[in-house]
Amino acid sequence: MSDPVVTRATVLAEALPYIQKYYGKTVVVKYGGNAMISDELRHAVISDIILLNLVGVHVVVVHGGGPEISEMLNKIGKESKFVDGLRYTDEETMDIVQQILCGKVNKNLVATLNRLGGKAIGLCGMDAGLFEAKQLSEKYGLVGEIVQVNPAPVQDSLTQGYIPVVSTVAQGVDGENAYNINADTAAAKLAVALKAEKLILLTDVRGLLRDPKDESTLIPEVELSQVPELVKDGVIKGGMIPKVDCCVEAVRSGVKDTIILDGRIPHSILIELLSDEGIGTMLR
Repeated sequence: MSDPVVTRATVLAEALPYIQKYYGKTVVVKYGGNAMISDELRHAVISDIILLNLVGVHVVVVHGGGPEISEMLNKIGKESKFVDGLRYTDEETMDIVQQILCGKVNKNLVATLNRLGGKAIGLCGMDAGLFEAKQLSEKYGLVGEIVQVNPAPVQDSLTQGYIPVVSTVAQGVDGENAYNINADTAAAKLAVALKAEKLILLTDVRGLLRDPKDESTLIPEVELSQVPELVKDGVIKGGMIPKVDCCVEAVRSGVKDTIILDGRIPHSILIELLSDEGIGTMLR
């Protein structure tokens, strides 16, 4: 028997206990960054999600769409503006956000999942009041803070065997506005509402690194009690702070553990969930 065949059999055998562990459990994947832009990486992520669904894992995809929003704003001659790392969202920008997230990006993801053999359904945060929000602060414009999550439409989709694909636009409770929601935050809030086993944030970095210039300094596991010290030491800084905050909130609210995972690595989701090789940073 050839070595590649033996290797494949070994990999499948190694995956079995992990498949049993996650069978029937809910895993929320926040999808964005390079994994969303690169055709190769997008195909790998979609394949991972379909495989997990087929072996009985309830996968929920929550997506952003920052590059696509910026591209469309550029086409209409409007400059993207950011405040504290969040996109400043005036009414014109909100119209674009809603069109791109609830329309183009969401439906393209659903179509790709279905084309590759999955069974996906697209949901917007405003569908059945899935995400309800109030204005975060006037300085960000129509950026919202989620105040209520109604997981029923996602749960119903999972019960019917669908892979729910959720865009992060919320219904306003303080007026008739829709709100732009940070995708990491939305994924964490939804994971809590679904009582998910795991939350995975796909990013464009290896995970938490003690030395940002050296990927061999990856911190594979972080206890919540260690987070303040890591912030103080500058290990958690910049754009990683809000991601870690989302993870901390999710774990404190009942999600078993969260993973900050490098979406630039093909099949990183399968490697993390179904093998002995943990490749991201787990907060638990």
